[in-house]
Amino acid sequence: PPAVQLSGTDSRVRELLKGLSSDTDYARWLSSEDLSRRFAASVNLVAEGQSPRMPLSFMAPAGTFRVTKRHGHTVTAPESHTRYDGVARVITSLDAKKAGQVYQELKPLLDAAHAELAPPGRSLDATLSQAIGRLTRVSVPKTPPELTTKGALYVYADPNLEALGAAEKHLLRMGPENMRKVQAKLTELATALGLPSQEQARRP
Repeated sequence: PPAVQLSGTDSRVRELLKGLSSDTDYARWLSSEDLSRRFAASVNLVAEGQSPRMPLSFMAPAGTFRVTKRHGHTVTAPESHTRYDGVARVITSLDAKKAGQVYQELKPLLDAAHAELAPPGRSLDATLSQAIGRLTRVSVPKTPPELTTKGALYVYADPNLEALGAAEKHLLRMGPENMRKVQAKLTELATALGLPSQEQARRP
């Protein structure tokens, strides 16, 4: 088959994605360049447990990370979680059913962008399933996780949380309310996109 041309496809991608949400922040996200490659890069990074900060720079929250004391423990301040309310709102606003249709239409472009980065033999569906699986498997903490300092950084006192990948830690930083919203929407999207289950995705 002829090679799929990725350059110059943003306007078509934007046109198709536009219908998934009327949120103004979402419209701002779509004004970014090279959307297919950004999508492929971020999905690949999350699937590997890495931070998608670079390709998803437009999703970065405003303000700075803050901590507070609770029962003598250092925890993330509530206002640090609310910085992510906008991101959670946009994700929740996506129409999963329409996303399924758009995904099929954009598949040739997304596959081409994915093939530039992915390990040989791994399909976009498998990568996406792995990425969503990583994020939906993170348990929503029942109480605010304790933080401790390591040099100039704050790290989780619980070694199990600290051992999580950067992608999972981004999700934890959103706070329990936003985590629940995002995980519910990701589960809905995985079904709408007809993605293989985690087990199927792992099979070679």
